[in-house]
Amino acid sequence: MSRLKSAHGGNIREAAALMGISADTLLDFSANINPLGMPESLKQAMIENLACAERYPDVEYQQLHQALAAHHGVPASWILAGNGETESIFTLVHGLKPRRAMVVAPGFAEYRRALETIDCQIETYALREEDGWQLTERILSSLTTELDCLFLCTPNNPTGLLPERALLDAIAARCRTLGIALILDEAFIDFIADEPGFIADLKHNPHVWVLRSLTKFYAIPGLRLGYVLNGDERAVARLRKHQMPWSINAFAALAGERVLNDHDYQQATLRWLAREGQRLYQALDEIDGLTVYPGRANYLFLRCERADIDLQYALLQQRVLIRSCANYPGLDGRYFRVAVRSEAENQRLLAALRQVLS
Repeated sequence: MSRLKSAHGGNIREAAALMGISADTLLDFSANINPLGMPESLKQAMIENLACAERYPDVEYQQLHQALAAHHGVPASWILAGNGETESIFTLVHGLKPRRAMVVAPGFAEYRRALETIDCQIETYALREEDGWQLTERILSSLTTELDCLFLCTPNNPTGLLPERALLDAIAARCRTLGIALILDEAFIDFIADEPGFIADLKHNPHVWVLRSLTKFYAIPGLRLGYVLNGDERAVARLRKHQMPWSINAFAALAGERVLNDHDYQQATLRWLAREGQRLYQALDEIDGLTVYPGRANYLFLRCERADIDLQYALLQQRVLIRSCANYPGLDGRYFRVAVRSEAENQRLLAALRQVLS
């Protein structure tokens, strides 16, 4: 088990305290944030609009919702933005109030946490190691009339694996037949070039909700901005009643209005990931004692085959923090997730791993 107690990556304060070192000396591979950093266009926009902190944001965030709508080519009435995708998850759960929901394990912890805040029975669908942790058609027979909600993360967190589109369509069709609300978390899908996700199909699938995040791709985890989409504007209007007013700060709203038009940043990010993601995957795959899975997002899932090594702690001694996946249901202390970072930072990770596992 991990010696760290945090339920998520990115807690460098806790890791540094455990080692008795300054947090500034740690290289963080536990949080999946774009290493290109916040877009310069947004930094400049924030400087030029500092005065927006002196007044309340528009309680309906019309400009933000219009920007998101234009980006996806859907009506603004289909979208509800929130204070990070996690808030959108909780708002959605409290709006839908499912009685019996299914989550996939391993998977993002906040689905279960949100469902536990209401009177909901939670079923777990377990991915299998023998399937390479990939979602398969086996899930279709697990979807029954007893369920009224299913959470899927596409690509999955922590594996980074994306289910086949034909399977996703089959799941959506079965959920529609059985009256199951299908919630697709596409928080990392922007990192996958030429992967549009499910938004274009929402018009004909009012039982499907799509979650999106701008936090990871645009490197603004401190601002917090996510949103949920659905093809039934009346359902979105009902959901809006469950959200607190002014839940998005003015600078986060400004970010959503500006970054979606920064095409140079978007292309630079995709070029970086195409280069560094593949290079890091191949280098990790060549290290004895590791099994690496071919994730498609900006992070890689791996298994340590050395039972005699506490890999996370050993790397902390090298001033490198990786995400232990031991607290994910269905996984154990052998599994880890590492972010893809810059070439120089990835080289530091590889050097540390080779030293620890040699």
